[in-house]
Amino acid sequence: MPRLTRWFIKAGLLYFVLALMTGVLYQARREIDLPSWVSMLNPVYIHLLAVGWITQLIIGVAYWMFPKFTKAQPRGSEALGWATFILLNVGLILRVIGEPRVTMRSEPSLGWMLAVSAVLPVLLIPAMNAPIGAANGGPTRQLRYVVEIPPEASLR
Repeated sequence: MPRLTRWFIKAGLLYFVLALMTGVLYQARREIDLPSWVSMLNPVYIHLLAVGWITQLIIGVAYWMFPKFTKAQPRGSEALGWATFILLNVGLILRVIGEPRVTMRSEPSLGWMLAVSAVLPVLLIPAMNAPIGAANGGPTRQLRYVVEIPPEASLR
């Protein structure tokens, strides 16, 4: 199993534990007198669960299990994989820190955290699609089959 896959899975499991703790704390606010900021944890819980646990687990296993590129570079660019890991985690951490603070205080000066955390996953799209596209013949091969017209269907 590649080292990058292990990092994705370990980070995913860490976020799973954090999501469970956040969910328990969020639900406990109904039974226990907790500070008001606890009521702002629902979006954090969802992001920790969906992006932190599920997405990282899927990316880690996919990086390990996808078809091979070449014998020399079996999983493509490892730098793109690490870029994906770093950007995904930085974006998630900014979201976890920024979302409750922006919701509680409504301070525009903290809005940059949410903006950056929303932009980072968009930057990941080419990095995550590069291994998939190349392993499946690349986007041009797929596009060629979509627009290819059989000879018997000519427009004469």
